[in-house]
Amino acid sequence: MTSFVQTEFFHNYRRSTSAVVGSALMLAFAFAVTAGPFLVDQNPYDIAALNLMDSYKPPVWLEGGDPRFLLGTDGQGRDVWASILYGARISVFIGLVAMIASCVIGTVLGLIAGFYGGIVDSVIMRIADIQLSFPSILIALFLMSAVGTGVDKVLIALTAVGWVVYARTVRGATLSEIKKEYVQAAKVAGLPNSKIIRKHVLPNVMTPLIVIATIQVGTFVLIEASLSFLGVGVPITQPSLGLLIKNGFDVLFSGLWWTSVFPGLAIMTLVFGINLFGDFLRDELNPRLK
Repeated sequence: MTSFVQTEFFHNYRRSTSAVVGSALMLAFAFAVTAGPFLVDQNPYDIAALNLMDSYKPPVWLEGGDPRFLLGTDGQGRDVWASILYGARISVFIGLVAMIASCVIGTVLGLIAGFYGGIVDSVIMRIADIQLSFPSILIALFLMSAVGTGVDKVLIALTAVGWVVYARTVRGATLSEIKKEYVQAAKVAGLPNSKIIRKHVLPNVMTPLIVIATIQVGTFVLIEASLSFLGVGVPITQPSLGLLIKNGFDVLFSGLWWTSVFPGLAIMTLVFGINLFGDFLRDELNPRLK
């Protein structure tokens, strides 16, 4: 059996600078969000650990910087570096969970629409078409204003805007697969539709979903950051990177740039890494580019 390191995929991965850089950035963030509490001395959201005398200290390399705070502090005396590590955990969690929920719901609806067709297909696709006529951020804003703030509410809003791309992709792939001989043979053999979908159709429509899911994590991180920046995302007791940017933006033009710039750079780096790796997967898994 050919080992993974001998596969064409791994060979192309090693030769792709974007894939290596992208995966390195994602692994760095994975390590940061996992080991974050062990990398800093301060829990930035433990009120008892904060000291207002430490507020708005600049990064350590600027005049007035404190060696205890590498990237400076915000108005509550919270370490910006520690805040980024803790905030990234919320942002990445929301991005991953919302992606999984969107993928599951969209895949199921896409399989049903493509396999059964008829009125079911028409209803699902018309709902998808209507939703696609509006920007995702606008739909998310509307939902958040209706249900309120909170991590669970953000997950619901992101799932509601994210399932469509999976449903349309899976439906198209399913329509192509059900015309093939192996599916027709399974029907003639009398296999139930549920088993045909699960055992034969689903495995053959998964490839494009891997690419969509990878890139969508970054998209959801950006949408969540936008919602939190606008004040309708996560509450201040569960801060994400978007909320850190919002808090810093209020004093950005007062010369206290580090409170907003560094969380913004963290989001940019994370999404950049995800998109780099996602582009590699798109090129590698697309048979038309072979």
